[in-house]
Amino acid sequence: MLGVAEGSREDKESWTNFLRYLKDRGLKGVKLVVSDKCLGLYEIIGDFFPEAKWQRCIVHWYRNAFTMCPWKHVRDVAAMLKAIHAQEDRDAAKQKAALVAEKLRKLKLDKVAEFVENSVEETLAYMYFPYEHWSRLRTNNALERIMKEIRRRTRVIGAFPDGYSALMLVGVRLRHISSTKWGTRQYMNTGKLYEGGVW
Repeated sequence: MLGVAEGSREDKESWTNFLRYLKDRGLKGVKLVVSDKCLGLYEIIGDFFPEAKWQRCIVHWYRNAFTMCPWKHVRDVAAMLKAIHAQEDRDAAKQKAALVAEKLRKLKLDKVAEFVENSVEETLAYMYFPYEHWSRLRTNNALERIMKEIRRRTRVIGAFPDGYSALMLVGVRLRHISSTKWGTRQYMNTGKLYEGGVW
C-alpha cells in the first residue's frame, strides 16, 4: 500500500491530486498501472508516469461485456473471453479476439463483438511483462480485496462526522493489514522483472 487520501469522487481532479501526492513523496519508476476503465485515472496516467503502460482489469472487462449480452449466453461468452487471455502472447491473443468477435456475431451478439474488437488491446498490457507475473498483473483483484475489507469496516460506522474521521479509520485498517500475515506475504517475485529486462 503506497498511499491513501480522501477524495469525493473518482474524477480527473481527484486522481491528479492523488498521483501528485504520490510523486511528491518520491514514487518513480512506475511501469504498469492496473485499474478498471476509470476515465479520471486513465486520462492522466501519462502526465505523471509517461513510461507506464496501462492495463485494464480483465475481471472488470468481462463484467462490462456481460452487461451487453442476455443471461443465457453469459457462460459461453465468459469461456470465449477467457480463451483470449489464455494465449501465449499478445499476437496470439489478438488473433483469438478476432475469432471470438466473429463467433459472437454468429450468435447475434453484435454489441459484445464490437466491444471486444474495440477494447481487447487495453487488456493485454500485462503480456509485456514476465509470464510468471501475468496472473498477478492482469487484474486489480488484490486491491479490490483490500477495498472490500475497508467497506466492511466503514459500513459498521455508517456516517462519519467528516472526511478526516473516515480517513483515520481507513488508515488504521490498512496499517493492521500491512502488519499481519496478510500484509507481509509476497505478492510476486520482482526479481523476474530485472531478469527479463523490464527494469
